Amino acid sequence: MLPYSVLDLAPVTQGSDARQAFANSLDLARHAEALGYNRYWLAEHHNMPGIASAATAVLIGHIAGGTSTIRVGAGGIMLPNHAPLQVAEQFGTLASLYPDRIDLGLGRAPGTDQATARALRRYYDGADSFPQDVAELLHYFGPVQPGQTVQAVPGGGLEVPVWLLGSSLFSARLSAAMGLPFAFASHFAPDAMDEALTLYRRDFKPSARLQRPHAMLALNVVAADDSAQAKRLFTTQQQSFVNLRRGRPGLIPPPIDDIEAFWTPIEKAGVAQALACAVVGDPPEVREGIAAFIERHRPDELMITANVFDHGARLRSFELAAQALRAIA
Repeated sequence: MLPYSVLDLAPVTQGSDARQAFANSLDLARHAEALGYNRYWLAEHHNMPGIASAATAVLIGHIAGGTSTIRVGAGGIMLPNHAPLQVAEQFGTLASLYPDRIDLGLGRAPGTDQATARALRRYYDGADSFPQDVAELLHYFGPVQPGQTVQAVPGGGLEVPVWLLGSSLFSARLSAAMGLPFAFASHFAPDAMDEALTLYRRDFKPSARLQRPHAMLALNVVAADDSAQAKRLFTTQQQSFVNLRRGRPGLIPPPIDDIEAFWTPIEKAGVAQALACAVVGDPPEVREGIAAFIERHRPDELMITANVFDHGARLRSFELAAQALRAIA
């Protein structure tokens, strides 16, 4: 059966706060664990009122501590914001607390605007050093060598799975060259997905960490018992994308009845392109849509995300998605 996982941003909805977002995330993680989801990943974003997963490693510890079997990790840590040693120490600590359950996905983008990126890392100079930073980070997870001047404590010698994330060909090439698993951000930037997958699988070089290429694709899935209800729930994510492009990111908005009155034709086209990898509908539609996506792109693993305003409806959406995947298998 194709492994399936959850991508969460700890959304902060209108009328709520970060504390409630964290409680909802833990509840969703426990729900996902019971439904057979393989991983529960949280994504690093900064200076965005509607996303509470900025201190990603801290939140991963909270989720891992409240669950028992599901893998918990970062999808991802935006490495340009951090010194590789600090990341190795943080995830070495998590892996020591929760053995064989922690994943580390690494991204090349800052996950925020440039002013915030500079505030995060005072000497920020872009992502040009990303390949060297990844190599340095992997070195800290390797066996500690005699006379090694700088060690990650804890971290040295620990088996922490490291993934590279991307929405372009850059990380596909790098993960292939370094022999690492690769996760593509098809849930919001699908344009280069097929080319990136082809390149990654064609050029993959086996490593001590991974013998064969392993590619995970992200997919928006909003499911409900009624097709019209699912489409209405999806308007939350559509509004959020438009608000971001208008330069007004805010709290996650409730769904609306008439999305056509909300956006311009140009905005509608932009959202349709960004969210092209989306399955929205009732159980039969979701089962058919997920099956078609898997058949066309042949991922080794599927990462499902759903930006749904109501927590109960979000739980139900992930439940129906899991049911669809089991039916497909």
